[in-house]
Amino acid sequence: MNGLRLKIVAHLNAARSKPAGWLLAMWWLVLGKRLRAKTKLAALLGSTPQAYELWLLAEPRPPLDESGNAAIIALVDAGQGEASTLQSARTQGMPAFLVRDGVLDEVIDQIDWALRPWIMPMTAGDSLSSDAVAAYRFAISQSGSRIIYADDDLIDMRGRRHSPHFKPAWNAELHRHFDYVSGACVVQSSADVLRRIAGPGWMSRLTAAVTTEADAKPVRLPHILHHRRDRTMPVVPRRMSDASDNTPKVTVIVPTRNRLDLLATCIAGLERTNYADFEVIIVDNGSDDPATLAWLAKLDRSRYRILRDDGGFNFSRLNNRAVEIADGEVLCLLNNDVEMIRPDWLSIMVRQAVRPEVGAVGAQLLYSDGRIQHAGVVIGICGGAAHAHRLLWPDDQGYFSRHALPQFVSAVTAACLVVRRSSYQAVGGLDEERFAVAFNDVDFCLRLNARGWQSLYEPRARLIHHESVSRGFDRDPAGALRFAGELDALKTQWGTDDFDADVDPFHHPQLSRYSEIFALRAGE
Repeated sequence: MNGLRLKIVAHLNAARSKPAGWLLAMWWLVLGKRLRAKTKLAALLGSTPQAYELWLLAEPRPPLDESGNAAIIALVDAGQGEASTLQSARTQGMPAFLVRDGVLDEVIDQIDWALRPWIMPMTAGDSLSSDAVAAYRFAISQSGSRIIYADDDLIDMRGRRHSPHFKPAWNAELHRHFDYVSGACVVQSSADVLRRIAGPGWMSRLTAAVTTEADAKPVRLPHILHHRRDRTMPVVPRRMSDASDNTPKVTVIVPTRNRLDLLATCIAGLERTNYADFEVIIVDNGSDDPATLAWLAKLDRSRYRILRDDGGFNFSRLNNRAVEIADGEVLCLLNNDVEMIRPDWLSIMVRQAVRPEVGAVGAQLLYSDGRIQHAGVVIGICGGAAHAHRLLWPDDQGYFSRHALPQFVSAVTAACLVVRRSSYQAVGGLDEERFAVAFNDVDFCLRLNARGWQSLYEPRARLIHHESVSRGFDRDPAGALRFAGELDALKTQWGTDDFDADVDPFHHPQLSRYSEIFALRAGE
């Protein structure tokens, strides 16, 4: 089927699946609102059965090294289809050995370890793209890594490719719950390591052994090099236990103005929170409602402090002022329109935030109707930044269950953000000048990341965020003008509008930059 016909069929399927959404996108196109239309269509078209077929019409080739300098050896786990897998490897000039029941001794003795070879573990029934070995050799020559992994797809008995997995750059936290590397990688290992990991399940143990070594530096090769019969799927983690030896004092900062209905619900949730030691600073940004003022006056001053700020709304300034008087070793920035679901949310987030390599920790936030509002932030969406997996239901499969897995991300929202106070102060807090209202959290997280404190999304901390109930959507002219200025500042500072650059390592160049749900680029 040619490209035009595929596009037509994809549009028909999108219209049949989500008629209201597709018609709205078409109306926006008629009105000349191309960005809005692209944002809507990206998710619709990227979810159709034709999306991957469209993508395959222009599948990019990886950079290649045909010199053959790096020695790569395929080790094929025995099973149905093993002969075709061995043939696929040998066709590209690789030595290939069959491994039965994880017994590696005989294979180890046949390998010339003086060549410092790379091992390509493969599962019976899988095959390689025609460029796989040359692509890996090029990556080996450029990377300085000891493990390189590639994207993969599935292939059915008729040879039809489907279900691609475009993977993030190395994400150690995600890999703890989702082995997206084994069976689609090459690793530089040793005879001693192979002997140590021998036995059934040797492939995943080999990957784990190499990726946890200090000098491994896993590298993503963002091209589909493996066609697989099956693949390992994510394991959604259970809730954390309540026990923890590290419970530093936390300062929770809640900016507010009037809206007692929202604030009272938020504070009631804090009262139910089972964290041992925390204080709350309520930053009152000019409340003039008598009921709100009376309610604030009655709060227990042993836990709640009221910081009055009558200036114009500047989210960054309000939080920075509170941090100046905070007693906690750990900070929690919390919107007044957040509602707690379970009492353990804060202990879960703090446990992650005190890790030395972690910066800002964000929770899974739900809209009032139960759909996802925030599951981490992706940089570069529509030229700025956007919440990942927005509008999915928490129990949806989504994109390889990424919304349900703890993982490193480029940024998290400050609607519920936990961070060490020392790290907050080290980067100068939130930027009051350039990001008074929008994108201050994104800029803050990116500055933390640059210092080696990586942002982390933790879905086991789940709360409800009644987003924009208290402040609106900035549809007034002044709000729209301010938002445009802050978006321009984000683009200038972090290059988020460079659509040719891979600006978010935890996204992928072949996923749409117009969709929050990790949709495949299809006909863009």
